[in-house]
Amino acid sequence: MTDAGQQAVPGEPDGRTEQFHLLSVIVPVFNERATVAEVLRRIRAVALPVAVEVIVVDDGSSDGTDKVLAALGDSTVRVLTHAGNKGKGAAIRTGMEAIRGDLVLIQDADLEYDPEDWTKLLDPILRGKARIVYGSRFTGERKNMLPLHWIGNRFLSLVTNILYSSTLSDMETCYKLFDRRVLEGITIRSDKFDFEPEITAKVLRRGFRIYEVPISYAGREVTEGKKITWRDGIGALRALVKYRFTPLDT
Repeated sequence: MTDAGQQAVPGEPDGRTEQFHLLSVIVPVFNERATVAEVLRRIRAVALPVAVEVIVVDDGSSDGTDKVLAALGDSTVRVLTHAGNKGKGAAIRTGMEAIRGDLVLIQDADLEYDPEDWTKLLDPILRGKARIVYGSRFTGERKNMLPLHWIGNRFLSLVTNILYSSTLSDMETCYKLFDRRVLEGITIRSDKFDFEPEITAKVLRRGFRIYEVPISYAGREVTEGKKITWRDGIGALRALVKYRFTPLDT
């Protein structure tokens, strides 16, 4: 969807095979001592047709995550640290400042998302079918979400589709893969989980279409470390409305 008077975005996919060389993976981490090592092991095990760099941003963890990460950094994994907890959006901004790749992917550190699905995400971009790919938790193999999370996610996707003339099934998915050129000129201001609606709103308003592929999903419960709450859902709804009606890049 392109706002009235806004020029169409150049460089939309034309079906020709694209040449990309480096995938930058941003891993925001907050108090994931029990899972972050396994996530990085899975990341290193994935075979891809492009090189990979991993930027882990420790967002002020207080559970010993920093000690785990100190033992895991190497030439392909860089660890950046926030002195205090700022939120997922702030961690992603820090990661964005450090990346070198021509493709950008977000990867949570909680084992809900499996890096084995990266090949599904990459395929449409490498074949020139898309510039942005989201992994949908509602069209693939999954461990069911808690009912409140399921309702909230479906509702936010519906609001997104109404406000932005899109047809997304999973706006709130962590798995968002971008041709880096799409992100040029976009300023992310959200510090918390409202990163998800903000980036979605801003790319849709620039005329980009989002391609979805099915991914697997192993949802956690609060007792297992799930951090997002109903309050974050309200923040996401506010962000969807805000970024639909405010000038771009504000």
